[in-house]
Amino acid sequence: MNALNYHHLRYFHEVAKEGNLSRTAERLNVSQSALSTQIRQLEDRLGHQLFERKGRTLVLTEAGRIALDHADRIFGAGDELLATLKQQGNGTPPLRVGALSTLSRNFQLAFLRPLLEADRCDIVLRSGNTDGLLEDLKSLALDVVLTTERPGAKDDPGFATQRIAEQAVGLHGTPARLTHPTLRDLLASEPLILPTDSTIRSAFQNLVDRLGITPRIAASVDDMAMVRLLAREDAGLAVAPAVVLADEISSGLLATAPFQLKISEPFYAVTLRRRFPHPALAELLAAQTL
Repeated sequence: MNALNYHHLRYFHEVAKEGNLSRTAERLNVSQSALSTQIRQLEDRLGHQLFERKGRTLVLTEAGRIALDHADRIFGAGDELLATLKQQGNGTPPLRVGALSTLSRNFQLAFLRPLLEADRCDIVLRSGNTDGLLEDLKSLALDVVLTTERPGAKDDPGFATQRIAEQAVGLHGTPARLTHPTLRDLLASEPLILPTDSTIRSAFQNLVDRLGITPRIAASVDDMAMVRLLAREDAGLAVAPAVVLADEISSGLLATAPFQLKISEPFYAVTLRRRFPHPALAELLAAQTL
């Protein structure tokens, strides 16, 4: 099968942005018939019509919209490549950060604060699951991934993983819920808000098994922002690092139980060993301390 002709794709991209064949041909200094031929050849190659004509305007079909989305990314990546290797363009390119969807927003802000305060570059932040984010890291769509899970050796030998923080997990809620004399009494009496499928969840289950109690789970959520919201609404005690609820604890709205769970959550920054890493990344990672 013949490879995709990117010359044809470039012409399609220009026409799709302009919405008019004759104006595009004039701007590109090619004949309208030659431009039409290039687009027809691309349509033949893809097996789909990319435009339909409405009056004097060319309107993208569904296949055309899909093709345009891919073309935007392809040519955008090419522009970024030139800017990175030639150190041209508008200075430092955006730092593209992937973060586990359950990761505390407060922690993400703390990680990025040195860069935000220095106003060094724009930041593109994307959330998702670990597997998806690591795939984006492999394909160079991300510069760094923030996660609570260390990638296994099977994931990719090219990953570099730095443990950037480790925070104790506690019980946080309204002061009225924290009057029980012992940890066992507290866990047996108060409803709990727990993150799903995380290092915290498994370690907490081990804790209650040792204590011989079956806690009442008010909510199991996969987003630390929702853990924070539910704790603020007094739905129960949040099982989380204090950084998740830092603002509420500081204001006195919530408090932390005086019992040590002996559970901690690690935080990792995962990067790909690259010849041309983002210029701000090394400085940002160096600013992190355990």
